[in-house]
Amino acid sequence: MIDSRTPPPMTGDEPTMLNNWLEWHRATLAVKCAGLSEEQLRLRPAPPSALSLLGLVRHMAHVERSWFRRVLRGEDIPKLWNKDKDNDADFNEVDSASVAEAFDTWRDEIERARAISAATPLDAAGDRNGQVCTHRWILVHMIEEYARHNGHADLLRERIDGVTGE
Repeated sequence: MIDSRTPPPMTGDEPTMLNNWLEWHRATLAVKCAGLSEEQLRLRPAPPSALSLLGLVRHMAHVERSWFRRVLRGEDIPKLWNKDKDNDADFNEVDSASVAEAFDTWRDEIERARAISAATPLDAAGDRNGQVCTHRWILVHMIEEYARHNGHADLLRERIDGVTGE
């Protein structure tokens, strides 16, 4: 498994630190999925859990889209993966999901989120269900969201082929 991640700097201003930690965690999920077959990415190695690496990629595409575009920018765009009908569709529908589409969508949503983040002050706020939500809060939440799910990804990957790592 090739790990080309750049460690976050140990010094810097707040936007630099937050964005670099988010990038680290985005890259970590990619590393956890690297080199696996479509079948392995779909595996749910801890029944009855619906967790799979492909499900995590689909979920994080949805999360990127929701927090940066829907909440922070107020874009009126649909949810991904049929989540209007099944809130867990990102995880539940991996057997028939396109791996290429999931990764392309995830990368596209990350690119959009990066552009939004670069153009938005940390104190800028969006609306989430009637609550004010700052860009700063969203960045911290995204770091937490990826960190939690990267822990899942680490366990899933180890169960699939024994590969471990940070």
